[in-house]
Amino acid sequence: METITAIQRNYNGEIINFVTSEGRVISYRKALLDVEQGLIQGLQTVQDTNGALSLMPELEQSFDDYPNLF
Repeated sequence: METITAIQRNYNGEIINFVTSEGRVISYRKALLDVEQGLIQGLQTVQDTNGALSLMPELEQSFDDYPNLF
């Protein structure tokens, strides 16, 4: 099973892509789908008050400890 090894942020600091342990660079939306399907471990989906889904690390408070892709 894959895990997330790095992230890529846009100029606003928002995560736009993830790098997996298999070397894939996937979009945030693709990561959401893969986590929901059980293809990526170590992340969980959370729903905000507006009903939108987002990703959070299971063991960390945020993605700040993940290295940046670039």
